[in-house]
Amino acid sequence: MKKQTTASADAQKMGLGMQVRQRRRIKGLTLTELSQQSGLSVGLLSQIERGLSSPSLKSMTQICTALGVPLSWLFDNGPLENPAEKGLVVRRGSRRRLDLGTYGVTKELLSPDLGGEMQIYLVSIRPGGQSGPETYTHRGEEGGLVLTGTLELTVDDRIVLLYEGDSFRFRSSLAHRFANPGTTQANVVWANSLAFY
Repeated sequence: MKKQTTASADAQKMGLGMQVRQRRRIKGLTLTELSQQSGLSVGLLSQIERGLSSPSLKSMTQICTALGVPLSWLFDNGPLENPAEKGLVVRRGSRRRLDLGTYGVTKELLSPDLGGEMQIYLVSIRPGGQSGPETYTHRGEEGGLVLTGTLELTVDDRIVLLYEGDSFRFRSSLAHRFANPGTTQANVVWANSLAFY
């Protein structure tokens, strides 16, 4: 029983370390830069990424702040019923969730992890919710499918309304933002060709 407990703890450390490394790389940071931004030593960060050290809650908070994610973002939401699904499948009850409460938007990660060359989300936008008052840009392409509700999409100087069943795609380098002008929640499956979070 003790061996199983130790193996489980080791697997959790390795999984956590992998998520930290993936997120750091997505942000384009070196270990030295993450060290400067988090206030933690390069040695400790390296040990955490390799699964050799269990960080304290304080250390994890510092890492997450530097990486621009909530603390919960780097943790699995429980063990998989089938280990063969790790890195391949995300069950409905195990999605990572990012709540942008101020703007009325919730994003659930549909991709199995934070790595890879594509991220897929279920974006839920409350009536009146929006990505923010300003447009923004980043690398890659993105596209999606409106499952329910109304999506107002601004791309450069174009503003379009999309409804259930409508889809879209655009270069993320174009200034863009989104909003829900409707009276019911909008749900959109949204994909980014390059990891964004």
